[in-house]
Amino acid sequence: MNQNKIRFAAIGTSKITEKFLGEAAKNSSFQLTAVYSRSSKKAAEFAEKHHADSGYDNLEALAHDKAADAVYIASPNAVHYEQAVKLMEAGKHILCEKPLCSNLREAEQMFALAEKNHVILMEAVRSLHDPGFAVIKENLGRLGKIRRASFRYCQYSSRYDDFKAGIVQNIFRPECSAGALMDIGVYCVQPLAALFGEPHSLHPVSVMLDGGIDGAGTVTADYGDMIGELVYSKITESHLASEIQGESGVMLIDSIASPEKIEIRYYNGKTETLRDEAYDSNLKYELQTFIDAVRGQRSVEQYRNISLQSMRMMDEIRNICGIRFPADGQE
Repeated sequence: MNQNKIRFAAIGTSKITEKFLGEAAKNSSFQLTAVYSRSSKKAAEFAEKHHADSGYDNLEALAHDKAADAVYIASPNAVHYEQAVKLMEAGKHILCEKPLCSNLREAEQMFALAEKNHVILMEAVRSLHDPGFAVIKENLGRLGKIRRASFRYCQYSSRYDDFKAGIVQNIFRPECSAGALMDIGVYCVQPLAALFGEPHSLHPVSVMLDGGIDGAGTVTADYGDMIGELVYSKITESHLASEIQGESGVMLIDSIASPEKIEIRYYNGKTETLRDEAYDSNLKYELQTFIDAVRGQRSVEQYRNISLQSMRMMDEIRNICGIRFPADGQE
């Protein structure tokens, strides 16, 4: 492997892939060598657009491309497992868009295979690598005894307009392991797991849409001496901040997915601004963490643990709310 460049392939031609490649192009350690799409025409066009050497519509061919050290996967959720397994068996490192896969069983098998084949597998949850998240974590002690963490991410999807018109895109299809929890609720579940671990119990409610998919949800997490609240939606908007409430003050976070402004309002009347930054895409931070891990310069075990905890929680939420995917089989 060229220590100056990590040679990447990219799977998927969606907006998130475009955004990722736009940020990745600014990283001197990143080199795009190949792209994959189920459509040979799209693969060729995307490869030309992003100056990649190869465009594939055959996953087996990509797996055996020796010019790629790592693969960024941004395909529909339901195929993450199959694609990652085939590529890791061929010795590729994997940076996989959230959610990592469809369920805990797949996640456990993926991490076991990564360990067996001595490759890096990391879920691309951009918010956990954002400097703003480090600010949140480092300043929890200022709040005193923490009693409540309320994380909100509600973003009206333009694809919901299509859904209401009878055009069902992948993000609202159970067969794609999609829906509000998997697409956007994960941004609330992951920080809760990262900051506080798994709760004693979960009490979720989902707004179910035609076709057996969730459009929105609220989850109460019981930690015994603390309550977690998760509010997420793809069919409504919210303009409320996320909060972590302690006995000495409350931390306000403008966006749990991209924390730009973070402040603490103490009960003595004092307000302390911890972070106030203009928007800076946090895709680049997850990429740098992954590159450092591929080079053996840092461990990503903590992110593995968070991914497994989060998937276990999402499995339970889905089970209680009756959200089933074909990938779940007879579980």
